[in-house]
Amino acid sequence: MKSQSFLSDLSLSAVSAGFISVLVGYASTLVIVLQAATVSGASTEMLESWVWALGVGMGIGCIGLSLYYKRPIIVAWSTPGAALLITSLSGASIGQAIGIFVFVGVLTLIIGLSGWFDAITRRIPLPLASAMLAGILIQFGFNIFGSMQVQPLMVGIMFVTYLAAKRLLPRYAVVAVLIAGFVSAYYLDLIKLEHVAWSVATPVWVWPEFDINLLVGVGLPLFIVTITSQTLPGIAILRSTSPEKLPVSSLISWCGGLNILFAPFGAFALGYAAITAALCASEESHPDPKKRYIAGVSCGVFNILAGVCGSAVVGLFAAFPGAMVAALAGLALLGTISGSLVSAFQAPDYREAALLTFLVTASGVSFFDIASAFWGIVIGIIALAVSHTRNKSQRV
Repeated sequence: MKSQSFLSDLSLSAVSAGFISVLVGYASTLVIVLQAATVSGASTEMLESWVWALGVGMGIGCIGLSLYYKRPIIVAWSTPGAALLITSLSGASIGQAIGIFVFVGVLTLIIGLSGWFDAITRRIPLPLASAMLAGILIQFGFNIFGSMQVQPLMVGIMFVTYLAAKRLLPRYAVVAVLIAGFVSAYYLDLIKLEHVAWSVATPVWVWPEFDINLLVGVGLPLFIVTITSQTLPGIAILRSTSPEKLPVSSLISWCGGLNILFAPFGAFALGYAAITAALCASEESHPDPKKRYIAGVSCGVFNILAGVCGSAVVGLFAAFPGAMVAALAGLALLGTISGSLVSAFQAPDYREAALLTFLVTASGVSFFDIASAFWGIVIGIIALAVSHTRNKSQRV
């Protein structure tokens, strides 16, 4: 019966949403991950192992959790964490780097089991969470038109296709944009496949080495960056798109467990996704929220394929023009951006605090290596508290 239910829930729009999320993730940030691996002293075999560990780890998490909870639960690597590693791992051995990854996984598992992260995020008002989400995603909307300046014909075709499909076939609008992007890029000779070398990755186990200075100096910042810049907005997306309560603590615990399991092979920081989760949880994935879990399963399958293919995926995703990937992501997220803005500014009592949250998050400002999403929520909550205090004093 479960297999029949799964087959009846299958849809092209949800499967394509999963593919687009993997395409956007790998094409836009994989180079940062590989650079972090190179800085840590990883060999060519280890580079492939990192891709394998991340792809398979994320894939298992996406498939297992999405099927169990019937929601698009997306596990992803921490892109801000990878950027942090580029500047922090110089001089560390590959074994010490692996020790840091295990340490981050243990910390993630602890906060999941303790339940404190779930308790804190439940106190964030929905308008502020929506404003934070809009602030994160707004850059993707801007990228549509930035990409149009780079490749006007290709992105123009994608944009016109989106507008037409939203009117004629709204459920398959993003699928139509994906096809239009591939076809136009192919005929414009913008897809470069000559550097793709098909091979299967071989995982390489590295015994972790624990250096207390590196654990404190690199491990703790990596953990904090992952939680504040990715997991926090990811949970906001989960709560804003899911009609039913989901056990956040359990989800975070699973991420920590997967991180520990795949860390010796190169998985540096796995957490709940933000941007790719927004792609899979949007209305474009499926009109029925209860059938969007297919996008999560699809994302997991494509992640595993990307991980197993190893070095080939690096060349494959690099073969697609950046303008196409950026425009595709922006168009796929338009509905989520619109919904987040409406939710953020609908309630008059929250508007000022939501606006500040949105502006701070969208600015990209960072203090102490902690991303703007965290500071946006902090400033929004402070503004909300001051506003409520002012209103109470005026009533008195």
